[in-house]
Amino acid sequence: MQNPTSHNLIDSRDAQEAEEILRRCVHCGFCNAVCPTYQLQGDERDGPRGRIYLLKQVFEGEPVTEKTQFYLDRCLTCKSCETTCPSGVKYGRLADMGRSVIEQQLRRPWPQRWLRQALLWGLPYPQRFKVLARLGHLVRPLLPALLKNKLPAQRPCPVWPAIRHPRRLLILEGCVQQSLAAHIDALTAIVLDQLGISAIRQPNAGCCGALNYHLNDHSGGLNFMRRMIDACWPQIETGVEAIIMTASGCGAMLKDYGHLLRNDPLYAEKAAIFSALTRDLSEVLRVEDLSALTPLPRKLAFQSPCSLQHGQQLNSVVEDLLQHLGFELTPVNDAHLCCGSAGTYAILQPQLSNQLRANKLQYLQNGQPELIATANIGCLLHLQEKADVPVVHWIELLANVRTS
Repeated sequence: MQNPTSHNLIDSRDAQEAEEILRRCVHCGFCNAVCPTYQLQGDERDGPRGRIYLLKQVFEGEPVTEKTQFYLDRCLTCKSCETTCPSGVKYGRLADMGRSVIEQQLRRPWPQRWLRQALLWGLPYPQRFKVLARLGHLVRPLLPALLKNKLPAQRPCPVWPAIRHPRRLLILEGCVQQSLAAHIDALTAIVLDQLGISAIRQPNAGCCGALNYHLNDHSGGLNFMRRMIDACWPQIETGVEAIIMTASGCGAMLKDYGHLLRNDPLYAEKAAIFSALTRDLSEVLRVEDLSALTPLPRKLAFQSPCSLQHGQQLNSVVEDLLQHLGFELTPVNDAHLCCGSAGTYAILQPQLSNQLRANKLQYLQNGQPELIATANIGCLLHLQEKADVPVVHWIELLANVRTS
């Protein structure tokens, strides 16, 4: 099938990649069966197959319309379609390129522009976001319910253990998580210390670039990636065993650095090395002897984030770890479907996001678990707003320690 691509809209190498992805699609429709928005809306344009047709028109140079932008905006980029696709279509990459072209061609209404710029100004910058979070806690009683619910209660953070083991891992703390849930990385460091591994923090590593990149600020996202590599490179040169993030969404982006910076003459090689070193925390722990850990087994439901099961293709890894340690996992129907968080999606598409969350919580809570565990800060905060039971990061279940 021929899919001519307009080379004057995007970089020729990206145009070639887009054409190759489009040619892979045989329009079988298997993707629609697992697409969260298609399940809700039943509209072909709200599924991957319909969006691929829209993207094909964009790449062929047809006029970009607000309707095209509307349906692309409603895509979660959860990549459930990629897991299911028998032809190996990299839909997420195609969507990223297509959205960038649309953003260049079509000016958004000012409320949308203002909201997106506000998100890009605050969320990727840890120091700015910390100030905003502190202010939010100070005026919490005065905030409208929508904002109040998105600001979790402050939790004490345990002390990071000293670096005392020959084995060393580099933990990247991200941007939002270190302000709203810093205890997650601290508890990770404690668990690793109990296993004979020292966790090293990297000050000023900053954002992984996912927020900018997925909001169509590709140049800004790539600059964040370069800064991340520069900040971590001294640790890489001294021989850290791996780079880990406890937020699966950020981890998925780090693993993609090698591809996204492949054409950068100064960073291509470093980016490939960086991505090769990146591991999800579950990948590290699944090959370790966990007998030193003494968790308290409980009955729980595990919500596997899209970025873990589809983005990193690590479905069932955390679940197997938890069951090995004695936890009872309740069954979760339609576990492949997104919870509706999806980065900034919960802010930009609240109606669809809330519908997806309601469905997900119903499935998660059907088995009457004591709590819900997940592996991504966005999913944790999103589910926490409406869940009837506590929602935690799964590493919290392994760290049987008190916070102070």
